[in-house]
Amino acid sequence: MPLYSYRCTACDHEFEALVRSADTPVCASCGSVALERKVARIAPDTKADKFLNTARRAAAAEGHFSNYSKAERSRI
Repeated sequence: MPLYSYRCTACDHEFEALVRSADTPVCASCGSVALERKVARIAPDTKADKFLNTARRAAAAEGHFSNYSKAERSRI
């Protein structure tokens, strides 16, 4: 089931809902079915791997290895 963003045209309430293609969602605020499906935002490209590697290097330099998995610790 895809996650859609909606705006209720009756009360201007915005919400997200997991909706099957055959189902019609209702507004959680007023119960209206007069909804406008909004364009979903694209998730930004994160740099989580760079942040994780930086944190791991800093922790390893201080002698802390708690943020490594057991398999990774055995290779160090």
